[in-house]
Amino acid sequence: MVRSLWTAASGMITQQTNIDTISNNLANVNTTGYKKENAEFKSLLYQTIQEQSYDSNGLPKPSGIQVGLGVRNSAITSQYTQGNLLETGNDLDFAIEGKGFFMVQTSDGTPAYTRNGSFQMAIGVNGTTLSTKEGYPVLDSAGAPIVIDEIYNPANITINESGELSYPDESNNDVPIGIRIGVAQFNNPGGLQKMANSLLMETDASGMARLEADDPTLQSSKIRQRYLEGSNVQAVDEIVNLIVAQRAYEMNSKIITATDEMLQQANNLR
Repeated sequence: MVRSLWTAASGMITQQTNIDTISNNLANVNTTGYKKENAEFKSLLYQTIQEQSYDSNGLPKPSGIQVGLGVRNSAITSQYTQGNLLETGNDLDFAIEGKGFFMVQTSDGTPAYTRNGSFQMAIGVNGTTLSTKEGYPVLDSAGAPIVIDEIYNPANITINESGELSYPDESNNDVPIGIRIGVAQFNNPGGLQKMANSLLMETDASGMARLEADDPTLQSSKIRQRYLEGSNVQAVDEIVNLIVAQRAYEMNSKIITATDEMLQQANNLR
């Protein structure tokens, strides 16, 4: 009976983590570029009560007797499926259609990656820098911050689906200015480390960033100007998952209550 207490307790702990994950998904249902997370489970060790069991005639049964000792969380994985593209009409809003990530430079110079393409123009000494809302410079295909020369009016710059920046000439024809927004892919995006402000960091599990501009084996993503990628969280599915997790938590708590009552009855025997 004591075994059932610890088994049920492990179930309550894992379901609490599951509910925490679901609540984070629902909290970010309107976060640009957010990718939903799923809590995954695995069983704990099994205790062998009897390696081989026998029937009433003394003949061996095909299986022994093992009792499970509970469950634990094995991982929380992100689902990098495409979110819906939402039209904003803002010239500095960009959405990625594909598997790529925008590259930005953090305050310590380390590159980070994001699917949130809500950018802005920051006025600097050498020109205008394309940056995130937090002020992190957006990097080009060479890994350098995108700085637009003073001779160009940032309001007139357009970006095609390949990420190339263009400026209209005297005949109002778009002419490339030699800058391309950097987009990277990863062999295992699920291994990226999540940071604040919708930023992701490269890890050994994710593998090194592969630049689409330098790797012809990659299927290039498409950049959509005046669009943002919405979260891929489905609120209805998360509510259903929340109900299932809550019922599982309740069932495990009832097991603890039943075990406690059985122990109480055994303790009252005279």
